[in-house]
Amino acid sequence: MPVVGFLSSISEEAYVLAAFRRGLLELGYVEGRDVTIEYRYAEGQYDRLPALASELASSPVNVIAAVGSSPAALAAKSATQKIPIVFFLGADVVELGLVASYNRPGGNATGVSVIDTSLTPKRLELLDVLVPRSAPIAELVNPTNRLLDAELKVAREAARTLGRDLIIVGAGADAELDAAFATLAQRGAGGLAVWQEAFLTNRRRQIVALAQGYRLPTVYPNRLSSEIGGLMSYGNNPSESYRQVGIYVGKILRGASPADLPVSQPTTYELVINLKTAKALGLDVPATVLARADEVIE
Repeated sequence: MPVVGFLSSISEEAYVLAAFRRGLLELGYVEGRDVTIEYRYAEGQYDRLPALASELASSPVNVIAAVGSSPAALAAKSATQKIPIVFFLGADVVELGLVASYNRPGGNATGVSVIDTSLTPKRLELLDVLVPRSAPIAELVNPTNRLLDAELKVAREAARTLGRDLIIVGAGADAELDAAFATLAQRGAGGLAVWQEAFLTNRRRQIVALAQGYRLPTVYPNRLSSEIGGLMSYGNNPSESYRQVGIYVGKILRGASPADLPVSQPTTYELVINLKTAKALGLDVPATVLARADEVIE
């Protein structure tokens, strides 16, 4: 029975595993029947990833799924140049050195890339419509992520284009999230955008609860947060990306080479609005924004 190593920068998530297994099933692989999966979770502690990747690379695995962040993919790539790797991350994979090109990766890695910095201006535009211009808007980031500088450059340029003051707050640990929201309250932030980043996605319940507690209109990177009470989200559907990872792992188990599997990129993005949360915040979402929504939760 083939063995798949599953390396995640976050903790175990039911929706991730369900989507990943669904992709495997499309290629005829059922965990426990046709394939064994060895799971390793970094729990948001990126410094653990190199050791976890080396552990998988030194064990008899046929392919490694490195998901959740660019540090997970980079750790897997550093651990092995031979074992096939299927990644899911939000960065330019050519710039990171993971592949030679998107159409023909050329090495032992391929997967799914969501270059999320391109969506930050859209999220800030949504805040611009909702938040009075007298109040600054803000972005929550993870200061431990190596892609932070690129994200901040895009966010600040977008804020300048909108003519808005931008507050940046960071959190790379649970306790820091409470402090970040306290800072936002002290500085009078009128609204918040959350960066699409592994640690922050994994802490979405805590972030949604804090945003509700501070009555802070917040735009999230995907529907996972809107479904549990977040005001609004704009981004790709992560379940589809994890399903694609499962499909690619299945294809490699069937004999395909990662060098010949093009890096997949989302082609659709969705705007989800939670009107129940908007009413609780006393917000009147403009009809022009509601008309753009792919789904309205009532």
